[in-house]
Amino acid sequence: MRIINRRSRTTKPGVYLLLLMAGAMSLYFTSCSSPKNIAYFKDIPDSVRRTAIEQATFYTPPIQPDDILQVSIQTLDPSATAMLNQQNTATWPIDGNPLGTGSSPSAPGSSSTSGYLVDKDGNVVLPLIGKVFVKGKTTDVVRDEIRAKAAEYYKDPVVNVRFVNFKITVLGEVTKPSSYIMPNEKVTLLDALGMAGDLTIYGKRENILLIRDAGAKKEFIRFNINDSKMFTSPYFYLRQGDVIYVEPNKAKIASTDVAKTRNFTIAVSLLSLLVVLATRVKL
Repeated sequence: MRIINRRSRTTKPGVYLLLLMAGAMSLYFTSCSSPKNIAYFKDIPDSVRRTAIEQATFYTPPIQPDDILQVSIQTLDPSATAMLNQQNTATWPIDGNPLGTGSSPSAPGSSSTSGYLVDKDGNVVLPLIGKVFVKGKTTDVVRDEIRAKAAEYYKDPVVNVRFVNFKITVLGEVTKPSSYIMPNEKVTLLDALGMAGDLTIYGKRENILLIRDAGAKKEFIRFNINDSKMFTSPYFYLRQGDVIYVEPNKAKIASTDVAKTRNFTIAVSLLSLLVVLATRVKL
């Protein structure tokens, strides 16, 4: 009597199909993946222990209409200047976050800050001192002008002027996309990306876009943070109102390709069905 080993005959097709399915999955993920440039400043050799790179010159950003300034005037008699500093406790709605939070507001204009609002003509109006034209000037220049006017009424006044709504917006492939109020005027591109939690694994490091208001126009500047030459760019230091956009790389686009994901799911289901049939059918 001839004995047929059915197990060995029916197992081989299943093994072959499993290998076929594994190969198909490997090809799929290989075709979807692409090299990720994760490291920053890759042009600086690992063997170099110390490298000096010339950095762009920092220029204090000019004051623009709709900026909010904190103007404080101090004298030996605090009660004499109490009226001058009272406006610093009044609030103005701004389209951004409260100072120092970095969390997204529930709706535009829902947060507020204190200070003197620069009107459309570029002026701020201070108690007793009156109207001061500030548009296009730096906070240092405005401070000196206000100190000179305050000296007509007070002896040796100490004046400080700073931005309250120095807002930078970071969008795209970062951990925490949002609008951020910066604590000072000397803000770099890396500072803004750091506040946004750095780029995600899908962020395109060689093509970061900076959008800046230039009067009636918009300026678009590209950065490559794999290249240390970014430190020499005149746009490395940011201005209030700048927008940074981090583009997604090919891996992110592939991972969100609905059609490809659907087709892959169907293919895996069919292969799984064939494996089941091959192991169940008696040949």
